[in-house]
Amino acid sequence: MNAESLKEAIRRELPDILRTDPEFRAFVMDLTRREYADRAETQDRFHELLAELRRDRERQDRKWEEQNRKQEEQNQKWEEQNRKWNEQSLQWREHQAAMREEFRLVHEEIMAQSRKFDRTIGGIGARWGMRSERAFRDALAGILEESFGVQVINVNEFDDQGEVFGRPEQIELDIIIKNGLLLICELKSSIDKAGMYSFERKARYYERRHQRQANRLIVISPMIDARALKVAEQLGIETFGDSTDLKSL
Repeated sequence: MNAESLKEAIRRELPDILRTDPEFRAFVMDLTRREYADRAETQDRFHELLAELRRDRERQDRKWEEQNRKQEEQNQKWEEQNRKWNEQSLQWREHQAAMREEFRLVHEEIMAQSRKFDRTIGGIGARWGMRSERAFRDALAGILEESFGVQVINVNEFDDQGEVFGRPEQIELDIIIKNGLLLICELKSSIDKAGMYSFERKARYYERRHQRQANRLIVISPMIDARALKVAEQLGIETFGDSTDLKSL
């Protein structure tokens, strides 16, 4: 029998021999022991592999935790930066709004002073016949209506008994009725001492005629004679140089 035939016979018979012959099986295992690890070595190696895998997993977990921590810190930095940016943006918008409001108020004040100056000049002109008294009165009444949301009513009645001027005459007044209050006004480009007395008599005439007492008597004129101011104080008449000088009605 040659070598090839012998090998073929071993391959064919060896499995049955190993199953049925313990001594021969032990002989083969001892002969081939150096070619493979025994169970103990295999288990040790298996545990070593598991331990190595566990260490690798722990290292990887630590890396992920470190990466997550860094990412969280970065996110917090971004949130803080965004918060500061939003605060700065809000402050800037508030500053801009305040500047616009301040500019608007200054502009309104300048325009109000300009209009007041124009009315003062107009009052001088009206006194010397350069502008009509009616136009000046209408301008003051318009400012009152715009500023306080009221209606200035021009009352023109005939005093047939001559109670005011000692003879029958037309009596003209401006009145404002607001929240049940009666305000009687004189809107003129200029007024002197006699004009102040005349206004007080016209107001009392209106009160008697309509059986209602005025809550306030008001004179608005850019040119009030110094003597007229004293009379107004004595008679309880409020005086203002311009409609815008009134703070409330």
